[in-house]
Amino acid sequence: MSERVWRRDSELPPADLDAIRDGVILHGRQQTQGSDARDIACACYEDGQLIAGAWGRTEFQRLYLSYIWVQPEQRGQGLGGQLLRQIEAQALKRGCVDALIETLLDEAADCFEHLGYACVAHLHDYVPGFTRHTLLKVWRERD
Repeated sequence: MSERVWRRDSELPPADLDAIRDGVILHGRQQTQGSDARDIACACYEDGQLIAGAWGRTEFQRLYLSYIWVQPEQRGQGLGGQLLRQIEAQALKRGCVDALIETLLDEAADCFEHLGYACVAHLHDYVPGFTRHTLLKVWRERD
């Protein structure tokens, strides 16, 4: 009989954490049969330096935007909206019909609504003092 060993927190090697995440994702995709998941990313550089970027995935005709970031000194100048339009254009070329974004920041949710997203869910005090906003932008109906 083999010996079981339990490890916690920092005792787990990063590769094992990756294996856990990848195992959950793979299992979920096997359940859905037919996943077409692909990473999607876009970034903006100025003088060779990264100043803004977005990263997510497209799957089942939807853009799932996981991260959108703008260098603090560049915020408030419309760069986030430009970045969002760039990654949306990529998603549309892949056949996506809508886009889903989640944020804990009220200001970010307001910006996304200004850019055509509609809030489809709120979870107040998701983290104490923060509301989790789920926003959806529909370009066309599903086939």
